[in-house]
Parts: sequence; structure tokens; C-alpha cells
Amino acid sequence: MSSTVYVSGDSSAISLGANRTAAAIVKEAAQRGIAINLVRNGSRGMYWLEPLVEVAVKGQRVAYGAVNSNDVAGLFDADFLNGSSHTLSLGATEEIPYFKNQQRLTFARVGITDPISLDDYIAHDGYRGLKNAIGMSQADVVKHVTDSGLRGRGGAAFPTGIKWNTVLNTPSEQKYIICNADEGDSGTFSDRMIMEGDPFVLIEGMTIAGLAVGATQGYIYLRVEYPHAHKALNAAIDKAYAANYLGENIQGSGKTFHLEVRLGAGAYVCGEETSLMESLEGKRGLVRFKPPLPAISGLFGKPTVVNNVISLASVPVILDKGGDYYRDFGMGRSRGTLPLQLAGNLKHTGLVEIAFGMTLRELLYEYGGGSASGRPIKAVQVGGPLGAFVPESQFDTPLDYEAFAANWTVLGHGGVVAFDDTMNMAKMARYAMEFCAAESCGKCTPCRIGSTRGYEVMDDIINNVDREKNVVLLRSLCDTLLNGSLCALGGMTPYPVLSALNHFPEDFGLTSHTNAA
Repeated sequence: MSSTVYVSGDSSAISLGANRTAAAIVKEAAQRGIAINLVRNGSRGMYWLEPLVEVAVKGQRVAYGAVNSNDVAGLFDADFLNGSSHTLSLGATEEIPYFKNQQRLTFARVGITDPISLDDYIAHDGYRGLKNAIGMSQADVVKHVTDSGLRGRGGAAFPTGIKWNTVLNTPSEQKYIICNADEGDSGTFSDRMIMEGDPFVLIEGMTIAGLAVGATQGYIYLRVEYPHAHKALNAAIDKAYAANYLGENIQGSGKTFHLEVRLGAGAYVCGEETSLMESLEGKRGLVRFKPPLPAISGLFGKPTVVNNVISLASVPVILDKGGDYYRDFGMGRSRGTLPLQLAGNLKHTGLVEIAFGMTLRELLYEYGGGSASGRPIKAVQVGGPLGAFVPESQFDTPLDYEAFAANWTVLGHGGVVAFDDTMNMAKMARYAMEFCAAESCGKCTPCRIGSTRGYEVMDDIINNVDREKNVVLLRSLCDTLLNGSLCALGGMTPYPVLSALNHFPEDFGLTSHTNAA
């Protein structure tokens, strides 16, 4: 009887040598005449332990990591196929504290199943949500999503049920579902992990959305920098069509839903939903004026649901276990779980799915393990390159949309990038302005011109050229960007700039008194 060995096929794990480790395991087993079944699963999200190797022993998985190709012979010598001890032993995977204390709903299968095995997906509760949805009215499906309290996980945190209900109640002969998979924020990778590690959950979520609002066509707008996700999604879509989970008369329901992947071309601004739709229509990615809202007049002028990967991937568990089940996780108006991505100067970088309510400090130290450098964590940027820099004095803020907003910060897509006390926050803030200038679509004046003037003014402040006068000018410019930009690219650029200026004035060569003026 062969042993089953799991090695992640996740692109981050591959970048750390997972393909070489997998090849070495196959080669070593063949040389020793040992039969094994190698499964390339998704990553468990503990990237400091990748390449992670797991072996199925007596109904549980035993983990070893980080396993490089030159460690493989030693693992075989130690009889790792039977879970024996080795210097790289981590014990039962489910008991590793980082992983054990999570609440995995959306990521329940990631790292466990073969990502492109439909049988494996179904064996681990897959397509139960769709089965339930087929037996409900459209309004009841939307009600479950509404009752769950699910909000957009892409950054804006708009209630998903309200968006779906608007599309449902807008008459049209054609409606669309768009998955915004243009994950361009620095320090974020949860969308990629889902698409590479459990593509069927996204496909199922989009299919449920289509049936719920009466949309027959869906598009996954995927960033071109994700070739592994592209391959996994297309393989999974082909299998879903073959098994009648996509296409005409889905599972005998009489309902139709078609799905395909479209690649973006590397424009950050196309992560904004209206710019994304322009791109899907074959046009230049320019932001549209609102109204009309996409839910009323979206892709090709038709009612369109535009949701993020994590939003849509959270739908199957809601339809499987009910809106109330999902709503029981979290706090306040932030319900369910959020996949948080730990990056930057941390010992334990990776993904943590946890219910809303944990503090930022707990996340950084209990999961992140503190800074990798061993120095104090000075600040974290939450919510991507346009998120505010959160100082240590605000680390006890609970992970909750409203609690973050009260501090003039954003939770966004859940990316957390940590910096120790050697980082100059003025330089980081300047980068935000320069990033905005580089990625602006150019349609509105505040963003197009304001961002360029912004980093020029910041250079003068940093270089002590009319510093006090230029601080006043910078604040005025940020006010214009905040209130006059057409979309969140220009509208959010002031967040990192002003948070750095307010919390770290010394990095700009300012005293608190000068800054207050």
C-alpha cells in the first residue's frame, strides 16, 4: 500500500523550492522501491515553513518543514512516511499553534485537497451550497447572503447582499457576475491562494451568485502576474463543465451559468470595478463616473455583480450552513471571518483566517511572532499601498471595519505589512504618492496632477526646502485628493501620507509642534 505525501503547489511555495522538493521525493522513493502517491495541494499558509511536506499517517497528517531537496534523503532514512521523528518534524499539522487557532471557513479546504480534483472537492463538502441554492428561490438565496452579514472583502466592505438584491430586482434580459481577481495590493495574496489552492470554491460561489440574481454569464478578471492561478482556474472550470456544474441545465435545475477567465494587463487601477469593466469591454482601463452603479448599469450596460475573490469564495459555506452560522463569527457590523495576510518584517509570514475582533497586536505577536529582525515593530500598513500606517499606539485596535475607520485607517483586503524601528516612514509615504502617480488612469485632475505634485512637495519637505510651508501645502493637496478624486486610487493616497505625517513627524524632520501647525 502506497503512502500519500503532500507538497504544496502554491506559487509562493514553489518560489521557495517546493517543485525541487517534490521532484526529490519522487526520485528518492523510486530509487528505494517505495510506492508513494504525491499530491500537490495548496499551501496551509505558513510560508516560513515552506516547502512544507505532509504525510498521511493513521488518519492524520504529519508535517515536516521547511524541507529543501537536500533534506529528502534524510527524511526517508528517518522513516518519515510513517511519521517518525526528524529534526524537521513539526508533528500533526492540525496541532501547529499558528494553524490550530484559526477559524477557517473560506479556506477550509486550502492545503488539504488536491486543488483541481473535483472528486476531492465534493468529498470535502464541496457543492453542498450550490445544491441548497438550487432548491431555493432567488430571493431566499440573496436573503441568506444578506443575513450572513458578508461585506465586500476587496476593500470597500460594501454589504454583499445589498449589491446582489439590487441586481436581482433590476429587470434585464442579460446580467453578469464579475469576480475581481486583480489582486494588486502589496502584501496581499489571499485571492491567489484561493484560486491556486481551491479554485472550485470560487467557481461554486460565482455559480450561486449567477443563479441568485439571474445572471447567465460570469467572468473572472485575473491579473496577468498569476500564471499558476490561471492554469488552476481553467483546469477546474473545464472539470466543472464536464460534470454539469457549469453550462446549461446545471445539475438538472434548468438554470444556466457560463464562466470564463479574462486576463488583465497589469494596470493597478483596473482593480477598481468600473475601470475593470472598461477593460473587460476591450477599452482602456479608465474609471467611470457614478451613478449609474454597476449593479444597475455595469458590464456592457447591463446589471452586474462585481465581487472580490474572497467575497465570492465565502458564499458556498453560507449557503451550506446558513447565513446565521456565518454571522455568528465576528463582532459589530463585521461578521464572519477575514483572511489576513502577514508580510514584511515578521518572523511568521503567511495567511491567518480568523473571526473579526482580534486586536492588531495579537495578530502581530501571537501569529506573526513579532519582527523578524528582533527590533520593535514601529508601524504596520494595513489595506495595501494606499492604506494608513498604523503606529504602535493603535495596535490594540480590534480587527473590525468600524473600529479601523474610527482611527482613520482601513482594513481593506486584509494585507498587513510590518516595519521595525529602522524604517523611515517619510520615505514610505513618499512611495505612496509616487505609486499613485505611476498607476493613475489620468481621467481626473486631482489624481493625475495632484499625485505628481505630491511627491515633489514631499521631496522638498524631506530635503528641508521651505519645510513648514510645504507641510501646509501637502495637507491642502491631500484634502483635494481625498475629496476631489474620481475613485479610491486618488481618494486613498492621503491615508498613508497623512498617517505618516501625523504619527511619525520626526521622520519628516518635524517636531510635534511644527507638525501641529
